[in-house]
Amino acid sequence: MKSTALTGLLTAAVLIPLTAGAQPRPGNPTTATVITKAEIDKIAATMQNLTTRDENARVVDIGDGWSMEVGIIHRAKQRVMTVGEAKAQPAAGRGAAPAAGRGNAPAAEQRAPCGEQNPNPPADALQGAITHDFQTEGYYIVSGSGTAFIDGKLLNGRRSTNNPDGGPNGPGCGGGVAVGSRKVELKVGDVLIVPPGVIHGWFDIPDHVDYLSFRPSHGIMKNGWVNPTIAPK
Repeated sequence: MKSTALTGLLTAAVLIPLTAGAQPRPGNPTTATVITKAEIDKIAATMQNLTTRDENARVVDIGDGWSMEVGIIHRAKQRVMTVGEAKAQPAAGRGAAPAAGRGNAPAAEQRAPCGEQNPNPPADALQGAITHDFQTEGYYIVSGSGTAFIDGKLLNGRRSTNNPDGGPNGPGCGGGVAVGSRKVELKVGDVLIVPPGVIHGWFDIPDHVDYLSFRPSHGIMKNGWVNPTIAPK
């Protein structure tokens, strides 16, 4: 069942730019790409002692300016606090509270604001909200489980501009809080698909969750990029 679901997800994603015709158009790739389990496992092995790691394996040219980023993500045990819970923490706890959000989103640093700005977000707003400007993300859970939060409105975000070569993502809005999101439980074999501009993050991970990521994007990533962990020496 897992193999069938994964094969279907990959097949649908790779065929996106080719549906207009039976044959690749001039200038588009004419060969398929294989990413082996051994390559995925080699990247995953570098993650297990880390709280959070998000690595693309390859950025594959799928034609007409589109690329497909395929990678592996590891997240250790965590629970994201609401704004109200963070405020209720002692001073020492409040200093550490934003770290939970950074597990879902890039560090805010001194970047331009994005999303609606509200100095008094609702107490039930969730920290760690993130959106991507141009990339759809597909998750296929391969190990562990957790409760994600999706949809809703992002408040008090900051612009993020990740490395366009290997990712993991193109520009987006992160480091803010989510209002009106819904929570979904994800376990091994489940698939989550998040369109560009849609909020997503992890609310509660009891132990860990590992998942394959499939990210189609147009004109953002460098086609042909290979993760240094598996690149030929």
